[in-house]
Amino acid sequence: MSEKLIVTEDGSHTLYLEDLGEHYHSTHGAIQESQHVFIESGLRQAISKKAPIKVLEVGFGTGLNALLTLSEAVSSKKKIQYVSIEPYPLKEEIYKNLNYGKLIEMKDADTYFQKMHQCNWNFPFYFTDYFILNKINSKLEDAQFQPEAFDVVFFDAFAPGKQPEVWSEENFAKIFAAMNPGGILTTYSSQGQVKRTLIAAGFEIEKIPGPKGKREILRAIKPMV
Repeated sequence: MSEKLIVTEDGSHTLYLEDLGEHYHSTHGAIQESQHVFIESGLRQAISKKAPIKVLEVGFGTGLNALLTLSEAVSSKKKIQYVSIEPYPLKEEIYKNLNYGKLIEMKDADTYFQKMHQCNWNFPFYFTDYFILNKINSKLEDAQFQPEAFDVVFFDAFAPGKQPEVWSEENFAKIFAAMNPGGILTTYSSQGQVKRTLIAAGFEIEKIPGPKGKREILRAIKPMV
């Protein structure tokens, strides 16, 4: 696959995947989108209620969501275990040029960011007392999870029209089973079919305001028993 580096409106990078005709992050601002969709709308909701927590990310991609979560863990002093699924890791010549670590206000952010990409796959890596990363080199369809293991899910796969198999009811049902009651899933998509699929998998759905350039996003909750 061929990725092209793009500077978005907030100065942060995204990648354009020419094979799919798809951007990894919003061209209106990569950092502002990830911060809004995943950190503010999902992670902070969870760590305000309990700690430690465990996060599942579908689509490690550029590593931006993981870096923002590390920053949140350090600043809040809340322990987070972060598991990320990614079948197609970026090559070094791509990730070493991404500028997130230079823009995020956290000590040694770029060092952490590079290490996130360089650390071994399929093995937990302890970054700080507050953050553990385990990157899983797998398709979501092939991944296996323990029941009720996760408190937060970042569903950040490529768009449903580009990778419809990832957005299947079977995958959402698998994630549902792997979440704790009251667990939160957030995604940038607000498509009607995505909403219906999440509901069919057992989630309760709410539409919430989106980041710049997007009117709405979805937040899904696993009901309490």
